Amino acid sequence: MDFAYDARTEELRAELLSFMDSHVYPAEQTADEQRARLASPWDQPPVVEELKAEARRRGLWNLFLPDAEYGAGLTNLQYAPLAEITGRSPQLAPTALNCAAPDTGNMEVLAQFGTAEQRERWLKPLLAGEIRSAFAMTEPDVASSDATNITTRIRRDGDAYVITGRKWYISGAMNPDCRVFIVMGKTDPDGDVRRQQSMVLVPRDTPGVEVRRAMRVYGYEDHYHGGHAEVVFDEARVPVANLVGEEGGGFAIAQARLGPGRIHHCMRLIGMAERAIELMCRRALDRTAFGQPLARQGVVREWIADARVAVEQLRLLVLKTAWLMDTVGNKGAHTEIQAIKIATPRAVVDILDKAVQLHGAGGVSQDFPLAELWAAARTLRLADGPDEVHQRSLARRELALHSPGSARS
Repeated sequence: MDFAYDARTEELRAELLSFMDSHVYPAEQTADEQRARLASPWDQPPVVEELKAEARRRGLWNLFLPDAEYGAGLTNLQYAPLAEITGRSPQLAPTALNCAAPDTGNMEVLAQFGTAEQRERWLKPLLAGEIRSAFAMTEPDVASSDATNITTRIRRDGDAYVITGRKWYISGAMNPDCRVFIVMGKTDPDGDVRRQQSMVLVPRDTPGVEVRRAMRVYGYEDHYHGGHAEVVFDEARVPVANLVGEEGGGFAIAQARLGPGRIHHCMRLIGMAERAIELMCRRALDRTAFGQPLARQGVVREWIADARVAVEQLRLLVLKTAWLMDTVGNKGAHTEIQAIKIATPRAVVDILDKAVQLHGAGGVSQDFPLAELWAAARTLRLADGPDEVHQRSLARRELALHSPGSARS
């Protein structure tokens, strides 16, 4: 593995860093002020469209899609340092580049598994940034960390599917531009445990679909993911042609979707940590307590040094994972994907917590981005599978390597 970025990555990094400095960071306060004046907290601040237009003009658009037919044609390794930069302003930068979850995962699903008609109707406007989407898998009444637990029913009725169930923390659903849900439910409750589930496309305006309420994250209306919602499907009817892939293929599609999603989250988390370190250093140098700058306090220096070590370790592991995904595929990178999903949110939450502590009351206020970044990072210890599920799977894989009869035993 070559640790140097190639020429195209360096060119895009330079362009993206310039875009962040000239447009994104200055727009953060503007977006907050505009949002406060909007009729709904979920309406998009006008400055976001300005950022999107500028990003497209600079060629910073759909960078996450490795398929050149639909996206920039970058490898995971090329995209990793770019996603990290967007993580420094997660409320604005990913959306500005049309690289925001959950749309990224949904576009990947449609590009890989969608029919020509589905790609024309939904993927094309998503790629153009004209609409948003949501992925409806998690449910409040079961342990959704085990996707086989889901209870939403997708019943075949002639030339239609009828969907009944309740989902929550459905990212993106509060966004008024969200036009379609990819819904995971059971088409064959009595089948093999991993062949019971299917995915269907459900337009938001389908009768029987109710976006019931917004779900807060540590008290925040989470604009980072386009808002989370509780969504009820009450006999919602869609054509059979809205099936994604094949009946019984929902679990496999979910696994294919979540692998890239996990590494994208970890890439952006590193950007969050970098911004936290930058804010810590500025605060430590600017503030005086007990007759000397905070930067001269031993504990503060330890926090900063430990944060730098952690970020460098995490970045190397994420880059290795991206390289493996490019060279041996998602299955070949399974161990590393789980490792970064365990390690990165945990470490970044700790870094952000230290940054909050260093900022005192300011750290928990709206005057700095730290509290909201902390809430977003802490959420990622649950999203796309909680830590404990990945630890369980990773430990089982390691134990298998050393069990009697294995190649290593």
